Amino acid sequence: MAHFSDIKPFLDLKNRRLGFVLLFIFSSFPLSAAPILILGDSLSASYGMPENEGWVHLLRNKMPDHTIINGSVSGETSAGGLRRLPALLDSASPEVLLIELGGNDGLRGFPPKQLKNNLTKIIELAQDKQIKVLLSEIMVPPNYGPRYASQISTVYKELAAEHDITLMPFFMELIVTDSTLMQRDGIHPNAKAQPQIAEFMQPWLQQATSIDTK
Repeated sequence: MAHFSDIKPFLDLKNRRLGFVLLFIFSSFPLSAAPILILGDSLSASYGMPENEGWVHLLRNKMPDHTIINGSVSGETSAGGLRRLPALLDSASPEVLLIELGGNDGLRGFPPKQLKNNLTKIIELAQDKQIKVLLSEIMVPPNYGPRYASQISTVYKELAAEHDITLMPFFMELIVTDSTLMQRDGIHPNAKAQPQIAEFMQPWLQQATSIDTK
C-alpha cells in the first residue's frame, strides 16, 4: 500500500504544473480596465434611435477592455443626476465618472448657481470614493441671451478649477452646426453623428483611465 509520503512529491509536482497552467490561462486574457460610468442626458442616451446606434455603445466597441455603464436618461437635469448618482456608484463601482449634464437646466432657464451646486455635489460624491471625474462642458442655445449662456459656461470652468478635474469641450459644438448630423428637432444628434461623437470621446476617456494621469 502506498503511503502519503510516497505520493506527496508527485502531488507537489502536479500542483506546480496546475499552477503554471492556470497562470498561463489567466495571463492570456487581459484584465478588465477601469470601469467608466457616464452620467448624462438625452445626448448620451441614444435619444431617437436604437441603443446600439448611440455613441456610448459604439465606444464600448472601441474600448473593449473597459466596462462602460451608461447612466444617462433623456430629459435629465443636474438635480436628477444628483438624485440617481449614489445608487449608480454603488451598483457600477466605477473608477471614472464622465458628467454630461446641464443642457436641460439651461433649456429650462434654471439659475446657474443651482446648476453649480448640483454639479459640485456630484463631483464631491465621486471624489469621496476616489473616482476620477471628467466633466463635459455644455453650451446652451441663445434663448436667454448671451449673458446667461456666458454664466453657464463659467460654471464649468469654475468647477474644473475648484475641483482639479479635466474639463472636456462640448462634443456637440461642431455637430450642431451641421444639419446633416442633427435630428429634425435641431437639438439632438442623429445616428450619422454617433460615430463622430464616439471618435471624439475616446481619447478623453482613455486619458482619464490612464494610471499615469491624475
